[in-house]
This record gives sequence, C-alpha cells and structure tokens, in this order.
Amino acid sequence: MKISGGRPSIFQSCFLIAAFLVAIASLRSATVTTIAVPSEEMKKEVPTTLILPDAYQKEADKKGEDRRFPVLYLLHGYGGNNESWVTNTTIKELAEEYGVIVVCPDGGFSSWYVDSPEDPAWRYEAFVSKELIADIDRRYRTLPRRESRAIAGFSMGGHGALYLAFRHLELYGTAVSLSGGVDLRPFPEQWDIAKRLGSLQDHPKRWKENSVITLAEKVTPGQQAISIDCGVDDFFIGVNRNLHALLLDRHVPHDYTERSGNHSWNYWANAIKYQMLFISEHLAR
Repeated sequence: MKISGGRPSIFQSCFLIAAFLVAIASLRSATVTTIAVPSEEMKKEVPTTLILPDAYQKEADKKGEDRRFPVLYLLHGYGGNNESWVTNTTIKELAEEYGVIVVCPDGGFSSWYVDSPEDPAWRYEAFVSKELIADIDRRYRTLPRRESRAIAGFSMGGHGALYLAFRHLELYGTAVSLSGGVDLRPFPEQWDIAKRLGSLQDHPKRWKENSVITLAEKVTPGQQAISIDCGVDDFFIGVNRNLHALLLDRHVPHDYTERSGNHSWNYWANAIKYQMLFISEHLAR
C-alpha cells in the first residue's frame, strides 16, 4: 500500500483543518482570576471570580486604546460560592465568545442577596449593587451604565438577579433568572431563608416584600430586558409560572422558557448558553 507521495485523503484534510482551528482558538482565551472586594457594609473582603475576555488584555496592550466592555454580574445558588459558575459550566468560553466581562461574587452560603433585618453581617444587596459595582467600574475598563450592565443567576441567585434588578432599575438593563426561587413564601422552612428574614409566621410582611413576585407588581413595561428560564421538573416551576403569568397580565415584555430538566447543574450549564445570547443581544456596547 502506498503511503507517501500522493494527495492527502479527505480524512487527513479534515483532520488538519480541525487541528488548525483548535490551534487558532487556543490563542484566544478568557482569563479567570479571583479578587478580593472590600465591603464596608459587612466589614470583610468578599472573594469574587473575574473573567476577562482575551480582547480586554489585548486592547490594554495597544497604546492609546481605551476600549471598554459590558459586564455581567453572575450570582450562584444556595450553598455555592464565587467559583461555582466557572467550575460547573462553560461560562469562561462564553465570556470570550461574547466579549463580556463576567463577575461572580461570593454571595454567602445562604444570603438570598438581601440585606438581612435579622443579622447585620448579611448585607448582600448593598454589597452587590453598591460596593461591588463601584469597585469593578473603578478597577476595570467597563461601560459604567445600566444599558451595558446585566445581572443573572441560578436558584438563590436567580431570585437575587431579579430581586436586585427590580429594586435597582438605575443599575441593571438586563436581568435573567435560571430556576429562581422567585417567591419565598411557599418555602418557609427551607434554605435558611428564615435566618435572613425571620420566620414567615412572625414576619409575613418581610417575606412578601422580599419576594420577586411582589416586586414584579410594580415593574413598568419596557424598563428592562427580562428572561426567566426553568425546568419542567424543577421544584420552583410553579412560582416561575406564576411570575410569568403576572408579567403577562401587566404587559411586561419578557422571555420565558421551560425545557426538560430539573434543579441541577446539567440544566443550568445548558441554559446559560441560550441566556448568554439573550444577554449579549441586549447589552449596549
């Protein structure tokens, strides 16, 4: 059998092309680092994972360049930390693909991203929407405006994303919830919510006022780009359907997605690929 001298086979050509594309792709890669963000509100430093697309550093290397980038604040769920998204999904590759700075703060084991009336050491609403944004805008070449700032998260972080977005319309132009606990009241004994708000029996007003579905009653159509995504087998599917119905009733434009899946990383790792497209399309550059 002749093994030299002829034209390469189709298989060989495809292999060479694939190898070339992989080599080119390897030259472009987002960088992941962990920074400490000081919080006067909580008297500590909060570890925060930062993802910078390759173009961020390359533009910095060019003299006279001052290119700025949109930012996605990405929140983790109950029991997670600032590394959860990078560890379990392709968010690094997605940040590179869409040219977006991604900021993943540590939201505590069970903060629900609220300023706890029960414990002053838990002030994660103030941290994320006041201290963190200010710190990132000061230290990095961001586009420091609401139209270029998005917030998203899963589970507890899905609640946090819509909660913070609805309470701070001046800060976030885009908000995305994956499997979010968007109404806290059906879960009075779970996930340490009572540690943050007090018991539902003793403080029903707190639970109502800190639930996304209550805040949504005051959302004005067209204020923000909103996307809600939840698996049909998720224990939060009911509250997400209720939020969807409320927004429809109030004529608030939003994307709503149900797909096969439950409350798991398999679902969120898949869903974030679709939601990053939504986020990118609404971020002003």
